[in-house]
Amino acid sequence: MSTTRKLRLGPLPKTESIKLTFACPAGLKADLDRYATLHAQTYGEAVDATVLIPHMLEAFMAGDRGFRRGMGEDHRPSSRAAT
Repeated sequence: MSTTRKLRLGPLPKTESIKLTFACPAGLKADLDRYATLHAQTYGEAVDATVLIPHMLEAFMAGDRGFRRGMGEDHRPSSRAAT
């Protein structure tokens, strides 16, 4: 594991998944592939960009104050939101 680079997205936990399909611009796919390469170099485990996307979305939503406020106080964030 490399200590010279710190990515916002840390090592990935093992989780149960539901498959979703979406389309994105070619430039975004290229950026996701580059991020996956950097993630693999940083954490020493090869990972496909499609595996990173749910974790990126979860981190994005956890950091969106407007979304969190809109969820109400009785809704708890997912287990990954705090990491």
